[in-house]
Amino acid sequence: MFCNQCEQTQNGTGCTDIGVCGKDPDMQSLQEILLYGVKGMCAYAHHARRLGKVDEEVDGFVEEALFATVTNVNFDLESLFELVLECGRKNIRVMEMLDEGHTERFGKPEPTTVYEGTKEGPGILVTGHDLLDLSDLLDQSAGQGINVYTHGEMLPAHSYPELRKHSHLAGHYGGPWQNQLWEFPMFSGPILGTTNCVLIPPDTYADRLFTNRVTAVPGGTRLTDNDFSQVIAKALECPPLPENKVRESTIGFHHSAILGVADKIVEAVKSGDVKRFYLIGGCDGAEAGRNYYTQLAESSPDESIILTLGCGKYRIRNHDYGTVAGLPRFLDMGQCNDAFGAVQVALALSKAFDCGVNDLPLEIVLSWFEQKAVAVLLSLLALDVKGIRVGPVPPAFVSPNVFKILQEKFDLKVIEQTPPAELVQLGV
Repeated sequence: MFCNQCEQTQNGTGCTDIGVCGKDPDMQSLQEILLYGVKGMCAYAHHARRLGKVDEEVDGFVEEALFATVTNVNFDLESLFELVLECGRKNIRVMEMLDEGHTERFGKPEPTTVYEGTKEGPGILVTGHDLLDLSDLLDQSAGQGINVYTHGEMLPAHSYPELRKHSHLAGHYGGPWQNQLWEFPMFSGPILGTTNCVLIPPDTYADRLFTNRVTAVPGGTRLTDNDFSQVIAKALECPPLPENKVRESTIGFHHSAILGVADKIVEAVKSGDVKRFYLIGGCDGAEAGRNYYTQLAESSPDESIILTLGCGKYRIRNHDYGTVAGLPRFLDMGQCNDAFGAVQVALALSKAFDCGVNDLPLEIVLSWFEQKAVAVLLSLLALDVKGIRVGPVPPAFVSPNVFKILQEKFDLKVIEQTPPAELVQLGV
């Protein structure tokens, strides 16, 4: 392995000659956590910037954090750990800006029933996260007899009034990002990938896959601006889609919608009708062990409410959870970048009950996959939220000693093979 500090190639797990470069595995671990957190934060900041939202302090921190990861700059664990937590604090600000940008441009999300499947006629499928790209495509394709469908993390788009007003935003198709290789070949129209979580396409649909700006894959067509005329032309060339309704689902429980019924939630807790909240979501993946989240959600007690966001929702959304105290038990809060909303709900509940977030009957169980999940986790740790469970496996870039520190400071846990009794049974 090549050591970034002493610029020597070392065997084993890395450079261990601390006398040469002053770096040990725990330093390496904290620098990698910081780097991944900054990458995730910058992904959110890119969306916010496109919506006109910037913050000079965030930009300055990105420079400082990246500087702290270069050769021979910082050899102090305590100061690096503080930079890691500061990344979490700055990510809260970035997610706040993105939330403001979305609601100012597209209106406040509302609970909405979404058609899932396809309708007869030409169609375009939009995957990724960028709502502004979807908005531009809807504007440009209006009146041309083309239906536009969302995929993956674009599902929450249907809850925004300014996007939903387009009658040709026809519905949602498919599931999470990792299902692309068998879902996309069955969609006869063009596919637009707006951000990360786009898989390299096989020949079955490569000629129909378009990406935009920094997103690019071999075999696809990369666009460099907001002109989607090529995508629209391809939709009119491709065979039309059939009428195929799969189901309907309800989404749109943005933090503003949940806080709008906060008095009902508080009363339900005080009366004992609601005894526990679960935040189950995060970044999904295809590896084994992720059925844990499904087991946890479906085993959750009837006297509980499940909040979810990110593509991790696809592990738990195909189940009828019913209602509690006149409220749906399953509340889809949106994309992974809507994690700011979950923070706002938790803070509002803690204020209503005059207690700290860690004193709430709240269980946070996050699925782990990529850099944005790192940024969100760091934000929760920066708020001193304790007892979070992550999985399905420990992050490989966190050294044993650093993970021990996280356990001691924040009671951070790795999920078990099956949900433990204390998670799914009341009064245990």
